[in-house]
Amino acid sequence: MPAPNASGSSATVVIYSGGMDSFTVLHRALREGRRVHALSFDYGQRHARELDTARRVCQALDIPHQIVDIRAIHGLIDNSALTDASRPVPEDDYADDNLAATAVPNRNMILLSLAIAKAVNIGADRVDYGAHGGDHVLYPDCRPEFVEAMRHAAHLANLAPVEVHAPYLNRTKSEILAKGLAMGLDYADTWTCYAGGELACGRCASCRERLDAFAANGVGDPLAYASASHRP
Repeated sequence: MPAPNASGSSATVVIYSGGMDSFTVLHRALREGRRVHALSFDYGQRHARELDTARRVCQALDIPHQIVDIRAIHGLIDNSALTDASRPVPEDDYADDNLAATAVPNRNMILLSLAIAKAVNIGADRVDYGAHGGDHVLYPDCRPEFVEAMRHAAHLANLAPVEVHAPYLNRTKSEILAKGLAMGLDYADTWTCYAGGELACGRCASCRERLDAFAANGVGDPLAYASASHRP
């Protein structure tokens, strides 16, 4: 069934990776009656399967979706286990000692800048992205200070102001999942794993955080995993 994308409402560009957080943000914007334009990026990430997931969801919802190929900048941002397939993806919970391995240099500033340009280009007044409270201590480009700075920059850089909207900035992943479950969302339509395999690995920090969120909500994860060692 097509999404409730009201024709008379304001337009929003949603940075949509295909993961749990952006999936919830996307549906939240739709339920606000926003005219959603989903925007995904191929930056050479090893977990590019998330883009296939994003494409499939947007087709099912019948909403505009653009995948922007920015692989030309791969050599500028390849100092990460997420963009360099020769590096092992850490198999442990998120912590300071493995954070650097999964941080992609300046990723959210790059993606937000392009999404803001898209918003200006189509007359949208908002860009949504899925930064959340659990990322604050991990990734600098998910912190409230960064979001506020990008809001300020977006207003300075354009003739028409664009709001940078991070609706779950102060929520944990388990709280975001709870919001999505309350909306009746099916998280089988998301991809989280960093390892880039056919099945989610169940061992990387991203899988472990996802599984912990489902456990905290007392429900099973609908995805299949190569390893069940961390499943609730």
